[in-house]
Amino acid sequence: MIIEKKPKFIYGLMSILKFIKKDKISASKKFENELEKKIKNLVNFPNKFKQSTYFEDKAYRDLIHDGYTIIYKVEEEKITILEIFKWQER
Repeated sequence: MIIEKKPKFIYGLMSILKFIKKDKISASKKFENELEKKIKNLVNFPNKFKQSTYFEDKAYRDLIHDGYTIIYKVEEEKITILEIFKWQER
């Protein structure tokens, strides 16, 4: 199984990291490293997180990380990381 990150997710993550970095560079790196570990672990446990509240399809899941929601879709051969946002911004 492979993990594919969509441009909307990558752009959102870069914006979040830039915002965190303004306050503390080490916090930005820690956020990114911990999130990447959770994403990589999805290969082993793709349905670990709850069904998305934003989609009715059970293939869509919500990974929550430090107050941010990461929506991903579980398919046969891949996991697609769709977007990241703070719940207040959605």
